[in-house]
Amino acid sequence: MTYAVKELFLTLQGEGVQSGSRAVFLRFAGCNLWSGREQDREQAQCSFCDTDFVGTDGPGGGKFEHPDGLAAAVERAWGEGQDERLVVITGGEPMLQLDSPLVEALHARGFRVAIETNGTLPAAAELDWICVSPKAGTKVVQRSGNELKLVWPQDGLDPRDLETWDFDHFLVQPMDCADREAAVESAIRLAMERPLWRLALQSHKLVGLP
Repeated sequence: MTYAVKELFLTLQGEGVQSGSRAVFLRFAGCNLWSGREQDREQAQCSFCDTDFVGTDGPGGGKFEHPDGLAAAVERAWGEGQDERLVVITGGEPMLQLDSPLVEALHARGFRVAIETNGTLPAAAELDWICVSPKAGTKVVQRSGNELKLVWPQDGLDPRDLETWDFDHFLVQPMDCADREAAVESAIRLAMERPLWRLALQSHKLVGLP
């Protein structure tokens, strides 16, 4: 298959349990919950997305015809050094494109493969790290993994229901929205009232990383 990549770059993971880790970010184009066009945002199943995933015109972006070619591009972005290689595959919705041959090609080059997904599609079994960020009003089929990241607040999502899912870590992240202060207060309140949840911040935005 041909992989449509919005952008591919080396940075530090800014969210979740692996925050602060050196990582190559591989962002696939396309999503099944929003077209990415502003005129469609209000009607989208996920209307609060803060990411541009339309097209293949970002840094390192393009179309890759073979999994090994894309894995080679990830390796070039990583640069020197063999230890603790990490690639974070995101979107949009990465499970629209991510497949076993690509995961295998990345493993062959020494990468741990992490994914950030909305959970509406099954995650590839070979993945090393699965982060699911559920969206209200959608049917989440991927209810197990390493971390559950709840962007908060969201009407129609009850954290108590999510606590029955099979995850190692439960994170609540304030929504990046117009009323961010209220979102932060709400996320703090949730973590205080329900200790299973840990407050998680978007540290890359705090320090100015992409």
